[in-house]
Amino acid sequence: MVQRPPDHDPSVPDGVTPAAGPTRGAGPKVGRSPLLVIFTTVFIDLLGFGIIIPILPFYAQTFGASDFQVTSLFASYSLAQFLFAPLWGRISDAVGRRPIILMSLLGSAVSFSVFGLAHTLFLLYLGRIMAGTFGASVTTAFAFIADVTTKEERARGMGLVGAAFGMGFIFGPFIGGILADLWGYQGPAFFAAGLALANFTLAWFRLPESYPKERRRTGGPRRGIVRTLSLIRLWEALRHPEVGALLFLFFLVTFAMANMEATYALLTERLFGWGARENGYIFGFIGIVIVITQGALIRPLAARFGEHRLVVYGTALLVPSLGLLPFSPGLAILLLLSGLMAFGSGINSPSLSSLISQGVREDEQGGIMGASQGLGSLARVVGPLWGGFTFQQYGPAGPYLTAAVLMAAGWGMALFLFRRYGE
Repeated sequence: MVQRPPDHDPSVPDGVTPAAGPTRGAGPKVGRSPLLVIFTTVFIDLLGFGIIIPILPFYAQTFGASDFQVTSLFASYSLAQFLFAPLWGRISDAVGRRPIILMSLLGSAVSFSVFGLAHTLFLLYLGRIMAGTFGASVTTAFAFIADVTTKEERARGMGLVGAAFGMGFIFGPFIGGILADLWGYQGPAFFAAGLALANFTLAWFRLPESYPKERRRTGGPRRGIVRTLSLIRLWEALRHPEVGALLFLFFLVTFAMANMEATYALLTERLFGWGARENGYIFGFIGIVIVITQGALIRPLAARFGEHRLVVYGTALLVPSLGLLPFSPGLAILLLLSGLMAFGSGINSPSLSSLISQGVREDEQGGIMGASQGLGSLARVVGPLWGGFTFQQYGPAGPYLTAAVLMAAGWGMALFLFRRYGE
């Protein structure tokens, strides 16, 4: 089993109300309000992100973008996240979670505005790079959850963030597809900018600080900035004695999913002639499955099977769902495979995040979670690039067959880790 930090009795974070009654295990004792606020913050942030997803390929095509250029727009966002997510995580260990989340939301409003004002492909890239640079709210939200939950409740807390992500993908793509029909591709971008600005206002007044000053890293993040912006920081995280293998598995799963996500709209366009509206509907369906899985099912499933088993099961489900997706003969099979894929990802992601969080010391939470998201961002750089290359060179099946092969290898790795560390 992955070793967990020693029990402790830290003080209650600033601005957080302790839960009434006895608590289980060690860690900060908090009420429901902070979790509700961070859920709302992540939901609105991901709603704006989800609005862009179904329109991005078709918006880029109006500027003459090729299949590879379309997927490289996804990669440019993730490249910026790869460079900056570990930095924001490390800085949050020094200055607290709240300032980083507020900065992220305000920057997102600016980036969506640039995206909507774009009149060249270059400005589309600039908008996506800015969005990736300031897209730190989800990364820091994971550290926030780790601050305010006990170890026993952490999987549920991570599931709440995942559910907020899923709800953003229920309503965001649907709204984006509808608004694109009504106002063109610029309309959804400006709507997303308004949401980010409203979210900043909400968080300014309602979001508490979860990480008290006495527990922050002394000396600030300055010494680690250069290392954080390099591959050295991620290499150090991968060599961590307790969570290195889990981080590598997280990278593999994220690569396979990003490979799929960047080409999904191109696939449905080729198979069924779908546009932004139809892809908005299907992404909304995927979001529904994720919300049900991570919002309602993850806690009883984790209690019954354990997080190691859920990682094994979730990775196994991704093999056939990804491999068969480009061969869907119609809508019914596409929905079945997409739902299976969403469920597998839905039980895999929060379980991996919880295991990673439990395997590190308290003062490493922000840095390690930032590194994990940095690895995820690196996977979302190379995944879309590989997906665009294989889609353009070998046809729609290329990205999905390679994703299935990777998930088969990931399943073998997850099974090995379960037999070594699982209960």
